[in-house]
Amino acid sequence: MAKIGLFFGTQTGNTESIAQTIHQELGGDAVADLNDVADAQVEDLQEYDYLIIGCPTWNIGDLQSDWEGLYDDLDEIDFSGKKIAYFGAGDQVSYADNFQDAMGILEEKISSLGGKTVGYTNTDGYDFNESKAVHNGKFVGLAIDEDNQSDLTESRIKSWVAQIKNEFGL
Repeated sequence: MAKIGLFFGTQTGNTESIAQTIHQELGGDAVADLNDVADAQVEDLQEYDYLIIGCPTWNIGDLQSDWEGLYDDLDEIDFSGKKIAYFGAGDQVSYADNFQDAMGILEEKISSLGGKTVGYTNTDGYDFNESKAVHNGKFVGLAIDEDNQSDLTESRIKSWVAQIKNEFGL
């Protein structure tokens, strides 16, 4: 079985906590390598056929700083043949006009470089105005709002991990 590379950036610790929960739900170190993007090189993403990318939306629709630092370097990677799942942390109430934008920014870039997005999720149950992470009426990945819906995080992760395992063919 091909190993999964799970890469996350975190500012306050929320995205790291989500990444750790996803990692455990996947099956831990036997199935996935957990990587803080602050300690990773862009080439590290190339080692995996399956990637899970996590990024919180920071400020007003921005990438988290560690992802922002790697963003331009992503152009060096051919993501063709790689299946990529995304998750993001955001606040749909305070930032309703750019909820989960960072997840959408990364997905758009990596898709343009050949990555195949898996793990789309429904927007039902969220209340926001706009998001760069919504394509064809669905989020391009798992949208987590620890600020306003932390009680749904665990069940959303469990459901999404089961979905991406299937989409990864694991």
